[in-house]
Amino acid sequence: MATQVTAATRRGAAFLQIAITLQTLTIFLQAVSAGLLLTSSYGEMLHGVGARVMYGASMLYVLAAVLAWKPGGGSPRPIWYASGFLALASLQVVLGIAHVPSLHLPLGVLMFGLSVLVLAPAVRAGRGAAGAR
Repeated sequence: MATQVTAATRRGAAFLQIAITLQTLTIFLQAVSAGLLLTSSYGEMLHGVGARVMYGASMLYVLAAVLAWKPGGGSPRPIWYASGFLALASLQVVLGIAHVPSLHLPLGVLMFGLSVLVLAPAVRAGRGAAGAR
């Protein structure tokens, strides 16, 4: 029984790390596509598609946080972080659709910074767990 819980906890933590990494990467790619939005004809389409992918990555992060918490009975803190990111992503989408770049751009920078801050400890924890095997 303890082995099953440990394996489920390890899988949940790995899924959470993948979800955080994907979210951080998609937010970074949104910054790249924002630059293309200003300099090329296909930038708007790329930024729009990227927004949908980034929003999906934020939803995946919430799912991963719940799945990482439930089997092991660990801290629900990652769920709060993931829910906060989903709320910020929702606000980001609304501001983008409303064409409010004075708030849309700084919020994007904030989201990227926060995502990196959440990613760094997850990567360190993942490396520590890999070394313990």
